[in-house]
Amino acid sequence: MASVCSICGKGRQVGYNISHAHNKTKKVWKPNIQKVRAVKDGTVQKIYVCTRCIRSGFVQKPSKKATQQKSAQSDG
Repeated sequence: MASVCSICGKGRQVGYNISHAHNKTKKVWKPNIQKVRAVKDGTVQKIYVCTRCIRSGFVQKPSKKATQQKSAQSDG
C-alpha cells in the first residue's frame, strides 16, 4: 500500500527510539493512509489519502446520484 498522501504529500518520518540507557535504534513513523473513493478532476477515483485530509474536508466524496448514474450508463 502507498505510504504517501496524494493530497498533502505527507509521508513517512524517520528518527530514533531512545532507551533509558540512551541506546538509539532507527524507527519509522508512517501516516494513517486510507484508500477512499473521491472525486478527482471530475471523475470518481480511488486514491490514497491520510486521515487528517479526510477529517479536514479536503476530500470530496462522490454523491450517490453520480455513482448511480455512472453505473446505469455502463450497464446499458
